[in-house]
Amino acid sequence: MSAAITFHLKGRRALVTGAASGIGLATAQLLARSGASVAINDLPTPALDAAVAQLRGEGCEVHAAGGDLSRSDSACAVAGQAAQALGGMDYLINNAGSPGTRAPIPPADLDALSDEFWDKILRVNLLSAFWMSKALAPQLKESRGAIVNTISSSAFGGGASSTAYATAKAGLVGLTRELARGLAPAVRVNGIAPGYVNSNWDCSFGDIEATAKSGTALQRVGQPQDYAEAIVWLCAGAGYITGQVVPVTGGMML
Repeated sequence: MSAAITFHLKGRRALVTGAASGIGLATAQLLARSGASVAINDLPTPALDAAVAQLRGEGCEVHAAGGDLSRSDSACAVAGQAAQALGGMDYLINNAGSPGTRAPIPPADLDALSDEFWDKILRVNLLSAFWMSKALAPQLKESRGAIVNTISSSAFGGGASSTAYATAKAGLVGLTRELARGLAPAVRVNGIAPGYVNSNWDCSFGDIEATAKSGTALQRVGQPQDYAEAIVWLCAGAGYITGQVVPVTGGMML
């Protein structure tokens, strides 16, 4: 299915975190193909190099911004590197995240939720968004830009890879609202809450195709491009929307 919305973003500058695959990659692709200059963050791996090379091969202006966002010093370094490469910042997409487990941890299995596990999940899925937003706040205020956070439908209804992950994403809902208050009126801050996603997510939930067909109104799994379109709209349009989390679930919770 072709995109229903086109964007004209020449002169805009964006940083997408966790963008070597899945929703992040689709968002970086849509931004870059719409004319924006894009910094692509992920862990320094061949997947990041491949994403940058692909878009450069299409004539897009993209920059690699490799780094681990689970540490505040590294996150600040990534933000500074991206802002310098792009000459400022208009859009920050906090998409980096990790389940920290290959299989879902049942809510009753409290023993599996070690201190180390909680620390990792909170750092990657919640604190990284704060660190990146704080580091880039001056540039975003100057450009009167926007922040979009990738949250999760599990923040509202559970069913995540773990209690820690659902809790971190619920915290990201709160952070989205507070950043919207704190950075207003210069910067709009919103989020999306994805449902089922066809991506190489580290945690397996079984046959999500069958689950989505029976459990969503649109009877299909969401593609990364579905989520990217919502993210870019919240960046480049939606001029009177801030502090909101938009469910993008195909009607999973109707």
